[in-house]
Amino acid sequence: MEYGKVILASLLSALILFIIAKMIGHKQVSQLELFDYITGITLGSIGAELATTLDQPWWKPVIAMIVFGAVTVALSFLTRKFPRSRKYINGTPTIIMSNGKILRQNMKKAKLELSEFMMLCRQEGYFHLSDIAVAVYETNGKLTILPVSTKRPLQPEDISMVPSAEGIDTELIMDGRILGENLKRAGLDEIWLKKQLSQQGIGSPKDVFLAQCDTNHHLTIYRTT
Repeated sequence: MEYGKVILASLLSALILFIIAKMIGHKQVSQLELFDYITGITLGSIGAELATTLDQPWWKPVIAMIVFGAVTVALSFLTRKFPRSRKYINGTPTIIMSNGKILRQNMKKAKLELSEFMMLCRQEGYFHLSDIAVAVYETNGKLTILPVSTKRPLQPEDISMVPSAEGIDTELIMDGRILGENLKRAGLDEIWLKKQLSQQGIGSPKDVFLAQCDTNHHLTIYRTT
């Protein structure tokens, strides 16, 4: 009987956490704002308590989880509806480096140590601070860097080049199965597809693990191994 209670309480906890997570939305850990991070830890703690503390009324942690989830959703709605409120709820980005100069006061304000700042720079691929024009410490703890003009990646317009527009590749075959809807959406048919396979020495779609077609009808094939 006791094991059954644990299983039911765990399932209830998992269900509530799943529903609240869907309401809050999906974010990577590195993208979480401060309050989102705190809420995630708190909800996980309450959920664990619900699943393991069987001598307490089950509805108390459930109400607590719902309240925390509701507050998070409400704050998310508030920041979308009133963008100016973001700086009070989530804080504002801080410029750590500008015009090649490290702004020590801003670094203190952001509670960012020099060694941590240099580590973040290295994580972004910058091992020399002289390569950085502007560095902004975002509210999610990540560093956004604008390199000096001589260190930034070459852009097509730098050499007066106008590349053609690109689109998303369309899957035509997956696990040996032809995706008829995708084939039709791309303006193609099975006759064209089988001809392309034959040209690459493939006799049957079953021998193809994945086949993708770009906007220029160029087919890329990954054979089944």
